[in-house]
Amino acid sequence: MSFELFVALRYLREGRMQTLLILAGVSVGVGVILFLTALMDGLQDSLVQQTLGYQAHLVVRPPEEAPRILFSEAGSSRTVRLERPAQRLRSIQQWPQVLARVAATPGVVATSPTVTGSAFANRGEATRSVQLRGVDPGRFDQIVDVSGNLRAGRFVVQGGRAVIGAALADDLGASAGDKIRVLTVGGRSEVFTVAGIFDLRNKEVNQRWVIVSLPEAQTLLDLAGGISTIEAKVDEIFDAHQIAAGIAEATGLVAESWMTLNAQLLVGLRSQNSSRYMIE
Repeated sequence: MSFELFVALRYLREGRMQTLLILAGVSVGVGVILFLTALMDGLQDSLVQQTLGYQAHLVVRPPEEAPRILFSEAGSSRTVRLERPAQRLRSIQQWPQVLARVAATPGVVATSPTVTGSAFANRGEATRSVQLRGVDPGRFDQIVDVSGNLRAGRFVVQGGRAVIGAALADDLGASAGDKIRVLTVGGRSEVFTVAGIFDLRNKEVNQRWVIVSLPEAQTLLDLAGGISTIEAKVDEIFDAHQIAAGIAEATGLVAESWMTLNAQLLVGLRSQNSSRYMIE
């Protein structure tokens, strides 16, 4: 037996009460650290999963229109100013090829072409501002699990049927099987039958989303044959930013990850990690 071990055992044996208090204090401290670490990890996972429960891991869209350079002359002076043009809904050029390229990107596990624009939903005397989303239901369901979060009905959008959020259904007084009218800012309108009502546990989404088929949204938003965004899901969520940067460089389009779109959440998660490291 080494001298150090002999001294330690003798000290522990002779000061039993003190030894018990030390062991109890260390055990409590370790237990508190483990509890706080598990609590922070669970909270972080919950926040991330809740955020990604209603949005894609990354979104590809056309770049915004560049500001125009305007010249004006007054006497002998000439001034130059930049005027930011109004951003209109535009399609991704040659989007089937871009979609195939995004789908083939390492780390991407699902893609969905979408058309998204502003509209109004009307039923009786109730009218609400909504976000009209045209999707391929089979592909979109791999990005956002709509069918797994239905409160009523089914996720069916073909043949003049639509799926709406639970809060919007309450505002319009609509149930599955009822009809609503969707009007776009361009003056186009169409009547849809509510095929399903979803609850994605986000007030903004539940209050504004109206999901219809891709062709019907293209017609209503005057984007015949085009799409406004490509939404994608990746295998490792924290690799989304790097994958988006690679897609943007390869396609010349704007590719934004969920980390970019939720910058404040990411700052909070980093602060939480810093607090955990200090505790540990």
